[in-house]
Amino acid sequence: MKERFDHIVVGGGSSGSVAAARLVNEGARVLLLEGGYSHRHPLLDMPPGIFKMINGSKYMRYHHTVPQEHLDGRVHDIPQANVLGGGSSVNAQVYMRGRPSDYDEWHEMLRGENDYPGWSWKDVLPHFRTMEGNNRFFNELHGADGPLLVSDPGHINDMSRWFVQAIQALGEPFNPDFNGPKQRGVGFYQFMNRRGKRSSAAYAFLAPLADNPNLVIRLQSRVRKIEIENGRAVGVTYRDAKGMDHQVYADGEIIMAAGALVTPQILMLSGIGPAEQLREHGLSCIIDHPGIGENLIDHPEVPMIAKANGPYGYYKQGVGWRMLLNGIHFRLFGTGPILSAGVEAGAFVNPTDPDGEPTIQAFCVPIVYLDRDTLHLVQDTYGLTITTVVIKPKSRGFVRLRSANPDDMPLVSPNLLSHPADARAMIDGQRFFLRAFQTTPLAERIERISIPDPNDLSDEAIMKHCRKFVKTNYHPSGTCRMGTSSDPMAVLDSRLRVRGVENLRVCDLSAMPNINAGNTNAPAMMLGSRCAELITGRPTVSTSQFGPRLSEQGDMSVATLS
Repeated sequence: MKERFDHIVVGGGSSGSVAAARLVNEGARVLLLEGGYSHRHPLLDMPPGIFKMINGSKYMRYHHTVPQEHLDGRVHDIPQANVLGGGSSVNAQVYMRGRPSDYDEWHEMLRGENDYPGWSWKDVLPHFRTMEGNNRFFNELHGADGPLLVSDPGHINDMSRWFVQAIQALGEPFNPDFNGPKQRGVGFYQFMNRRGKRSSAAYAFLAPLADNPNLVIRLQSRVRKIEIENGRAVGVTYRDAKGMDHQVYADGEIIMAAGALVTPQILMLSGIGPAEQLREHGLSCIIDHPGIGENLIDHPEVPMIAKANGPYGYYKQGVGWRMLLNGIHFRLFGTGPILSAGVEAGAFVNPTDPDGEPTIQAFCVPIVYLDRDTLHLVQDTYGLTITTVVIKPKSRGFVRLRSANPDDMPLVSPNLLSHPADARAMIDGQRFFLRAFQTTPLAERIERISIPDPNDLSDEAIMKHCRKFVKTNYHPSGTCRMGTSSDPMAVLDSRLRVRGVENLRVCDLSAMPNINAGNTNAPAMMLGSRCAELITGRPTVSTSQFGPRLSEQGDMSVATLS
């Protein structure tokens, strides 16, 4: 007997969790298939805990890029969450939507189609607002009673405060809300946590449905292909933790939410993708979609690191007696470094046109912070890292099949900084924020700048530094983008439907026609909510569509696991 559900959601990350929860609350029976593990782990729960796992754990999968010729042949990693809640369970929890112009751009790119739902800022804002449970703001831009707990940083290191003051000394205004009327300025981020506990999509949207039999979650269940009959998606084949394959079917829709690197892979393995590429791997082409896997966009980030002249920042706060002391302090008083996600302050600036829209986002990390490929290149000591990020990159990469074997991870080429405009913006951003190390009150705490070499700040020298250290800001997107019917590279229509296949949608970041200016986790959740709205036809009006809100997410259970 075939196992049937109303809908099947492939991927239990940020977008998939929200889409599944909202569909269940509209009365549907939903199967949520997640390839990774349970999100319930103390290091995942506490705001800085992921830094103990970022360089290797079962909760992360690492995509190794193909050699990047423009980066002198470098191969670098793109981590992907391997856990329920996806990126929201392993990220640094920064709550950022981007700016209204991001979505107004989408609107202009997509308008003109029949049955067009609209993608402008006014169309997506209700989704952000009704999901949000902010502990400081409650106005036309922010919600206070949604299930996603958004908070000010629970702990702020002195290094972060000095950074904020130094950037103000350079002429940038203090911004109390990067998700407010203006993005420009320097200030403190808000985070998706509360009182020392992460508020992931799994906790915010799935945990309140723990007793609802209409939501079935299967972990370590990796989808291998979508079953298509007569041009219609009818089910999926997945493999469980024991290596057994299962087929499940949907009377309604299949919703892809496996992320911008894996969603296109699954579509191609199912016969939906560039015909020539599928034939190369011996796969039958059901629908020729040349755009699948193309248009990979990611925010490139490049670090600058300075050695401190005193015991400032978070050096060794997560090991040995310091870790024990911080843990005791948190248990006794509910305060201390454990409340910090490791990054508290940041900025949005336009180094060449201060009154124009920001081109660079910066993160202040009060520690020497590099990825596992480059950590050995800088002395591990008391220090400060400032990362600069090009927030509207023009560089585009791709995702392609490595083979016809679903167990083989796809070929990924992000092409970070390959476009001359991105390289120019990054050089300008680096040069601007290097001045922060030399500006009061930060300058008095800096012994020396470690990277890049402060004695040679020519364009050529900074670009050499960028080629050596540039990496993902963990925001891959755009590989199954929405577009109009006249665009041959558009994979989805404006209602997130895969063109040419009935009952198949994509709701993760791969649907983005262009990346937003800032962190992408909140936009991923918005896409999941919007997808459910488009399926049910019920507009977003209240938080009840996401189910009951748990009191501060104190209930650590999750929905029905089978």
